[in-house]
Amino acid sequence: MPAYDGVCRPASDEECSLMGEFVNLTVSDEAPGVGVIRLDRPKMNAISLQVQAELKVACAEAAERDDVRAVVVWGGERLFAAGNDVAEMAEMSYADMVKATRGVSEAATAIASIPKPVVAAVTGYALGGGCELTLAADIRIAGENATFGQPEVLLGIIPGAGGTQRLPRLIGPSKAKDLIFTGRFVKADEALAIGLVDKVVPADQVYAEAVAWASQFTKAAALAIRAAKECIDRGLEVDLGTGLSIEQQQFASVFATEDRTTGMASFLEHGPGKAEFAGR
Repeated sequence: MPAYDGVCRPASDEECSLMGEFVNLTVSDEAPGVGVIRLDRPKMNAISLQVQAELKVACAEAAERDDVRAVVVWGGERLFAAGNDVAEMAEMSYADMVKATRGVSEAATAIASIPKPVVAAVTGYALGGGCELTLAADIRIAGENATFGQPEVLLGIIPGAGGTQRLPRLIGPSKAKDLIFTGRFVKADEALAIGLVDKVVPADQVYAEAVAWASQFTKAAALAIRAAKECIDRGLEVDLGTGLSIEQQQFASVFATEDRTTGMASFLEHGPGKAEFAGR
């Protein structure tokens, strides 16, 4: 995969891209401020070690770029990702996996660590590692044809990219155990009912809905959203008292931003919801 040299060179007149062999990050003029991380490894978007490495690069780039204010993670019109590359894993020994397992987890964590709103746009299958990538997003918008699952036990293994940790935090331990212990698949309607996804739309509207959700943050107070996301994510990992301390620190910190000054001045002069933020 070509190294990114800090200069965004348009792939066309309308978009600015970081291209990997199987993963790319695109910012289009049609949705300025929205970065799209696209998985594109035909035909099932199997998540190989190379895909994991490219995902980490794309996520790091999305986190750093000022022209990306929110992110859509997208597997294409047909499916999100049908799982990890089983053919690749079948050849790996215990010693091999000891070396590789951190990278497996880090690919999903890279999505979760983007300090901006992230939405997973899910059509078709999101299984195994593919499901784990969606769990790392802030919200999930699914097509009516979407199917989720953590079927690793059917291969004699367990989820290894956050499924045993993020899934119970999202839907509760008993529902997570049901899905992980049985390996069964969950259709879109059940996924919505148990809280695994946040919205279900016709499959051909998934991408547009995800971009629309992300677009509402392109002129928002970016540092305030970043602080809020860190409070929520870190707070879920600690006790309430520690979480409140994190919130207090972040609350005070946003008073050092230009956006705080802009937002409060706008509120006093024009009322709520009128401020135009610079993201500083």
